Amino acid sequence: MNRFRAHQRSTVTLLFLLSATALASVVEAAAPDTTIASRNATVDGVEIAYLAAGQGPPLILLHGYAETSRMWRPAMPRLAARFSVIAPDLPGFGDSAIPDSGLDMKTAAARIHALAVSLGIQKARVVGHDIGLMVAYAYAAQFPAEVEKLVLMDAFLPGVGEWHAIYDSPNIWHFRFNGPTPEALVQGRERTYFEHFWNDFAADPTHSLPEADRAAYTSAYSRPGRMHAGWAYFQSFPQTAKDFAELSAKPLPMPVLTIGGEKANGEALAQQARLVAPNVKNVVLPDTGHWILEERPQQTIDALADFL
Repeated sequence: MNRFRAHQRSTVTLLFLLSATALASVVEAAAPDTTIASRNATVDGVEIAYLAAGQGPPLILLHGYAETSRMWRPAMPRLAARFSVIAPDLPGFGDSAIPDSGLDMKTAAARIHALAVSLGIQKARVVGHDIGLMVAYAYAAQFPAEVEKLVLMDAFLPGVGEWHAIYDSPNIWHFRFNGPTPEALVQGRERTYFEHFWNDFAADPTHSLPEADRAAYTSAYSRPGRMHAGWAYFQSFPQTAKDFAELSAKPLPMPVLTIGGEKANGEALAQQARLVAPNVKNVVLPDTGHWILEERPQQTIDALADFL
């Protein structure tokens, strides 16, 4: 009798373990893989580095100045639970190659679109922050049938509405700070130069980019040719304004979300967006500066997830 009971207990235990293992396998299979992978692709003769994660509808995330695709890492796990996320380094930035020409918003958008095509992406949701916002708009305006939703995060659109009020502001001196002498002045002092943006453009300079990110971005922009390439995008603003004035003649057909900091470009960006698209939703984050993902990570990711 005792041997029978012992055998019965062993059988029950074995069945329990098998059931638990099977359940764990089912849960593991159902859970999305949000591992972030670093990859490279060559499009139009230019090598583009990008981060990739998740499965589902394609989602393209475009970084801004003083950052790289690294800025999206905190948001990618949640977004990758529902989307196939692609976060490239813009041409000339990060680990992407520096092209011989075409360091401007419209050309960068065409290159990112070529990357998407090479990955088999036919339609995508597109998100951009800072100058990445401008590339995102150029992508949507040039390939409107291939963009399902567009998100513009805290910057402005050259050539649209009252854009000169921002571009010509004496407080935004860095748009015209480029050339051999500025490069010589900044070389070896890249961290000092970028601290101005990371601190002064935040609502609270002590609640902005973390130290690890600051060190990584300083290293990325200190490499040969990288500061020059980044400044080329600023030098392209007059041409970008002409490009966007032409592109904006045809309203965007997709839904658009603008997200901005209350103490940065929140309302101004929304006003511009309404001039280029009829279906615009605006989110302004209170007591927030330009670095909305770093200053208000939860609220920014919530707004992205809800809209996308």
